[in-house]
Parts: sequence; C-alpha cells; structure tokens
Amino acid sequence: MSSADFTAPNMGDPQPGKTIRVLVADDHPPMRMGLVALIKSQPGMDVVAEASDGEEAVEVYDDVRPDVVLMDLRMPGIGGVEAILAIRKKHPDARVIVLSTYDLDEDIHRALQSGARSYLLKDMPIEEIASTIREVMNGDALLPRQVAERLTLRGQRDQLTERERDVLESLIKGRSNKEIASSLCISEDTVKSHLKTLFTKLRVRDRTGAAVEAIRHGIVHLK
Repeated sequence: MSSADFTAPNMGDPQPGKTIRVLVADDHPPMRMGLVALIKSQPGMDVVAEASDGEEAVEVYDDVRPDVVLMDLRMPGIGGVEAILAIRKKHPDARVIVLSTYDLDEDIHRALQSGARSYLLKDMPIEEIASTIREVMNGDALLPRQVAERLTLRGQRDQLTERERDVLESLIKGRSNKEIASSLCISEDTVKSHLKTLFTKLRVRDRTGAAVEAIRHGIVHLK
C-alpha cells in the first residue's frame, strides 16, 4: 500500500512530552517482537506490555491501562473482536487499533462495530502505523483509503440475517440440508428457503459459490 492511499494525519501529541503507552496483542511471536521493536523506535512511544492472545490482552489491559492497544484480529481462543468488546465493557474509553493481515470487509466491519478506532494492515509502513496511533491518542478515528473502500463495498452488499449466517457456516462445514436442519432445529424446507435467499444475496448460483463468496468477504472463517 502506498502512502497516497493513507490520509495524512496531524502529527501533534495532545500532551507535549507525554509518552504514548502501547499494548501489543498478537499471537505470532516474531510479528509481535517486530512490532514492539518498531514502536519503541518511534519518538514519544513505548510498549508497556505484550499479549499473545485475546484473553491475555484483556487481563493485561486491566493491569497496565495503556493509552493505545494494537490488537491482532485472529487469535486462538478469544479473538480480537471479543477482546475489544471485553475491554470496552469495563473501559468504554479504551483506544484500540486493529492491526491485521486481512482486509476482508466483514472483518473490518466487525472490528469497528466492536469499538476499534481504526483498522490497519500489517504491511503498512511503520510511519503510517505510528501516525494512526498518534491520531487515535488525540481522540480521532482514521481509516486508510483501501480499508474505507472495503467497508463501502460491504455496504453495497445485501446483509445476511443471523440465521442465514448460521446456515452459511454449516454449509461451509460440508453439512447436508438434513444435517443443517437438525443442528439448527429447523425443517429442511426452511433450510432450502434460507439457501435460496443466501444465493440471491451473495449473487451466486449454488452452494459452492456461496462458500467461496463467504470466505472471500470474511463472512465466515475457515477454522
């Protein structure tokens, strides 16, 4: 991603001389170590704690009360979205930035709905990540253009109901209509009706197309 895709922020620190205290949560040790080193290299920033999964991030947040959290999205156990919700339940003013490998529109939507102030990609230059940390510290929200465009595309797609998502998730697991009906305690006719609606909303013709679209947009994740 080029710097042209990023909205240039105000670089000012709300409190001159104050160090921004950052918590880094990522389940991949090399990535976490790299982020920690890069953030510590930035003027006016320090990493005060690390977490290897969402549950640890929630616990560590309570202990150190960082100014800003850099949160990975997909982690074992409690993922990034669940961790953000848990943190903000106790600390509504928590400033969380999601830093993810994935730019899927559903992932972006879920992260922002959970209360994240921004959504960045891990391949962005450290200068842009640092700029966003400063902006979020200032109380602003900032999205790179690439991420904002993904979010716009989501808004143009017909949204699925919770039940339709359940059916879609079962479909991706390879379950038959009968198995889906049994697991969701609904009739096979109801399953067929949901599938018909799903195909229309996802603009596909069959189960395979629905599975591909669901994974491509991050509606359902393969585990």
